[in-house]
Amino acid sequence: QVQLVESGGGLVQAGGSLRLSCASSARTFSTYTMGWFRQTPGKEREFVAHISAGGALTTYSDSVKGRFTISRDNAKNTVYLQMNSLKPEDTAVYYCAGRPGAYFGKSPEAFGSWGQGTQVTVSS
Repeated sequence: QVQLVESGGGLVQAGGSLRLSCASSARTFSTYTMGWFRQTPGKEREFVAHISAGGALTTYSDSVKGRFTISRDNAKNTVYLQMNSLKPEDTAVYYCAGRPGAYFGKSPEAFGSWGQGTQVTVSS
């Protein structure tokens, strides 16, 4: 497991943008598939996006495709989630997650390392 620390959440109006960051001190960060998930009270954790270890492959949920962009900078051990055209239904706690090696699914159970979460609130 690796330690992950998210930042960048906050309150934004609908149509606005936020960029989340997730930093790790792990030397093995560049070998991890990194993902973003979100969760609202009473609901299961929902897949948002993930990115391959080298950054070449990205996958998005249908609900955010075209609005969110996941990226990573392995030299800085950081993964980002750029969120544009935000909607009130994007309001959630956003979690960064990591797992060693390749992964092409969308299950949170496949990720063993998690950050503490950061709140994103989109007002209408």
